[in-house]
Amino acid sequence: MSSTSPNQQSSEQDHPNSWSNTERRFANKSASEYYDPCQDFADRSMKCMKRNNFDREMCYDYFQAYRDCKKQWVRHSLS
Repeated sequence: MSSTSPNQQSSEQDHPNSWSNTERRFANKSASEYYDPCQDFADRSMKCMKRNNFDREMCYDYFQAYRDCKKQWVRHSLS
C-alpha cells in the first residue's frame, strides 16, 4: 500500500514536473532527441566483441556500419 494520502497525490499531480506534464512534453518531442537509431549497430558491435574475445579486427564491419549510421544520422539531424 502507498503511504501517501489522496491530498498529497493530487498536489503531486499539480506540480509542474509531474509525470503527466513530462509525458506530454516527451510525446511531442522528435524521436532523435530520445532515441538513437544507431543503437542496434552499437549493440551488434558489442556482441561481436564479446563473441571474438574483444578482437577489434574481427568486428571491423560492425564498427564501420555503426560509424556510417552515425554519420548519416548527424547529417539528417542537421538538415
